[in-house]
Formats: sequence, structure tokens, C-alpha cells
Amino acid sequence: MILGEWKRLEDVTTLIDVGSDPSIINAINKLETGIGKKRVEQVILTHCHSDHTAALPAVRKAFNPEIFASSAFADGVDHILKNGDRLRVGECMGEIIHTPGHSSDSISLYIEEVGILFVGDAPVIVRTIDNGYEDDYVEALKELSRRKIRKIYFGHGEPLLQDTQAAILESLMNARKSRTSRNRLAVNRSSQESSG
Repeated sequence: MILGEWKRLEDVTTLIDVGSDPSIINAINKLETGIGKKRVEQVILTHCHSDHTAALPAVRKAFNPEIFASSAFADGVDHILKNGDRLRVGECMGEIIHTPGHSSDSISLYIEEVGILFVGDAPVIVRTIDNGYEDDYVEALKELSRRKIRKIYFGHGEPLLQDTQAAILESLMNARKSRTSRNRLAVNRSSQESSG
């Protein structure tokens, strides 16, 4: 949940993904949002999987926020986001970056002023070279490597709070190696089939 440091009226309270458990509403209701502020003004959905979206009807009913996503996969999506779109989140401006890899509709939210990246389930940390990542995913990692990212928040698990640039560059190299390995394997199979 992004509130803004001073919780001013112009800050836009933003929830990134709603999860699958409607009890999130109780947790949100316990947050202090500032005088005259809606508890949730907007929701940004990082991708269409139910563990990130199933509580959307309950969140919409409780808070009536604007819903943003990269596709109209869920009932109630008000705004379709595309790569490069910018919107206010908390007290900052956020940039949408298309980050396919986990799903074709995956997006990440980059907040340049504070160097934070919210990725949902996009696999921005690639430790192995055995997956054969697609070109658009490698391009997304290349795009992320150009940003000054200090912290990465994932849809599941602990955030990455240090050495993020090095981790992204390593991931880009691993994804490129993986793609090269996959291409070599495909060429070898094709050669074997044509000679066999």
C-alpha cells in the first residue's frame, strides 16, 4: 500500500494487487490514511492471476477505487495501462513497465524518485540459465537495467533491498545465456532431424 509520506489530499493512496483473501479489507481499514482521504483511491493489478486479483470484488465494494491493469482480464478494470504510462502513486509519479515472463500481461511499477520497483510475479531475478526466456522478457530486463532501482518488492516473499542493480544485470546476462542455449538446442535438433 502506497500512502504518501505526509498523507496529503493530493497523495493518491494506491494498492498494488489485491490478493485473494478478502480479509485484506480489515488490514486496510486499520491504516491511517489522512483526514478526508479514501482508504484506497486506486488499485494497480500487476497481472491476471487469481492470487493477485481474486479479492478485487470485495475491495471494489469496500473502497470503490479506480482499477488499473494492463488488460481487461477482470471485471471492473477501469483503465488499461501500457508500457511507459505514468500515474501518481502516493506522493510520487510511477511509470508502468511491461515485464512479461511470468505472464504476457505482467507489468511492474517503477517509482523513480525513491528508486522502488514493484514487480508482482515478474521474474526479474534470474539465477539459472535453463529456462529459455523469450525476447520480450529479455528486452524488459534490459529496460529495467537502465533504471536506478534501489529496492524491489515482489508479489510473494521478501523484498530485495540491496545490490538490486547488480542482481538485475546478472539476471539480464542469465536470461540472454538462457535464450542463446535454447536457440542452440533448437538448431541442433533441427540439424539432427534433417540428417536423420
